[in-house]
Amino acid sequence: MSDNMKMTGEERRELLLETLRTATKPFTGKELGEMTNVSRQVIVGDITLLKAKDEPIIATSQGYLYMHTSSGPEKIEKTLVCQHTPEQTEEELNILVDHGLIVKDVRVEHPVYGDLRASIMVSNRQEVKAFIRRVTEANAVYLSNLSEGGVHMHTVSADNPSQITSAEAALKKAGILIE
Repeated sequence: MSDNMKMTGEERRELLLETLRTATKPFTGKELGEMTNVSRQVIVGDITLLKAKDEPIIATSQGYLYMHTSSGPEKIEKTLVCQHTPEQTEEELNILVDHGLIVKDVRVEHPVYGDLRASIMVSNRQEVKAFIRRVTEANAVYLSNLSEGGVHMHTVSADNPSQITSAEAALKKAGILIE
């Protein structure tokens, strides 16, 4: 977009929506800001307005995604309860993705705020590595650190139940799964 062509907020949000709907990868706020010649903070506000209009946009550790309705076979979802040290986070996520699972989120029960949930959306080792790198570079703490004893839950999805069963066995062997 040229500097002398200014978009209205509504035009920009339409462009963001179309970009996310047709994307095959997540887009960061910075990337979307560069594309539309606005700051990342403006994009965050735009995404909030789009979500308020019930657009199925989620913020993941890789960027923003538009959640399309599934047209393929239904995925099986399960919530797994885990406990481990922060240093074992990469091991835990790798076990899950190595068994073909998508790790959709992490959830903890906070003593003050109640249930806290964050989208992760990782499905392979490369995405796990990028997630760990972003947490490290941001000097952030894992959500599991906010719960009592590091107990947390992951919503995972798989194509078939045997993937979840085998991942649970591997997590149990690693001392991570709470049954």
